[in-house]
Amino acid sequence: MLTSKEPGELLKLLLEHKIIAIFRGLSRKQVIPAAEALCEGGIVFLEVTLDTDGALDMIAELRERLGDRMKIGAGTVLDLPLAREAAAAGAEYFISPNLDEEVLEYGKGNGLEVWPGTMTPTEIVRAWKLGASAVKLFPMASLGIGYLKEIRAPLRHIPMIATGGVNLQNIRDVLAAGAAAAGMGSHLADKKLIAEGKFDELRELARTYTETVRKAV
Repeated sequence: MLTSKEPGELLKLLLEHKIIAIFRGLSRKQVIPAAEALCEGGIVFLEVTLDTDGALDMIAELRERLGDRMKIGAGTVLDLPLAREAAAAGAEYFISPNLDEEVLEYGKGNGLEVWPGTMTPTEIVRAWKLGASAVKLFPMASLGIGYLKEIRAPLRHIPMIATGGVNLQNIRDVLAAGAAAAGMGSHLADKKLIAEGKFDELRELARTYTETVRKAV
């Protein structure tokens, strides 16, 4: 019989809040006020992708400024050297578009959650067997909700974080199809609002997302 692993505290928190906000391509000046706005809107998980200029410094600053209210992770952790740098900066978890065995082993050895990117059933099961407590199902914008429903049927014991193409209009459907959580970049961390300094609007957007998720579960 296939059973779910007992989730760790970080995964339990993710399963409760169900949203990971993704910062990619923001400037260091924008990151703190944008993160504060999302936090005030109810967002708990925030990922800074390592392909963002100054990402490591941003992670360190976010941990210092908001670490008591938000869970700060590193995204686009493609390999072991990046994982080590992210951990040194203070990342609490790693997320990637790919499945890298060394990153998983490093995370397990250092008490850090690793949620690797997967697409096929083979990748999902392999990540699970290697110790991932959840996987990132990517790219959802291309795969679609129908794919999520189909793949969840035999693999419902593995928590899946749907990433790519999730927005306010479809997040309820994504969760109803079986996603444990959703990762969202520009649909939530709206770059136009951030660039224009409209952080009140960003906070209200975050609040709308968190309320929508709360009503959906």
